[in-house]
Amino acid sequence: MNTISIHIPSILDNIRIIESFIDNAKERFQLDDDLYGNIMIAVTEAVNNAIKHGNAGDKQKNVYLSLSLDSSLLRFTVKDEGGGFNYQNLPDPTSPENINKPGGRGIFLMKHLSDEVEFMEGGRVVVLSFYMNS
Repeated sequence: MNTISIHIPSILDNIRIIESFIDNAKERFQLDDDLYGNIMIAVTEAVNNAIKHGNAGDKQKNVYLSLSLDSSLLRFTVKDEGGGFNYQNLPDPTSPENINKPGGRGIFLMKHLSDEVEFMEGGRVVVLSFYMNS
């Protein structure tokens, strides 16, 4: 199995580093544009959530991102140093009472753009899986 990892301080501007990491993965694994687009949105959402909600924007705390490739399955693991959250009881951003709320779409997007989304360690870790068309 092939694994690459980085970590960044919890600063929103560091999303650029994550985007470069994903760009490098696109080149390295020859990802097609659709898959690349889905990965870019889902993973940057996960990292954004880790910075803003998980680590509450605390620059002393890091967000960890690793990418592993196991045959044709790409797995991105995002981990923060926060207290976690209740991922089993999330409001549906498409329901009428939530449609105009500014937040609450990140996990919805992750679930729709990834082939699998798994939360671990009380919500401090999210694993986004994508099947590569080989």
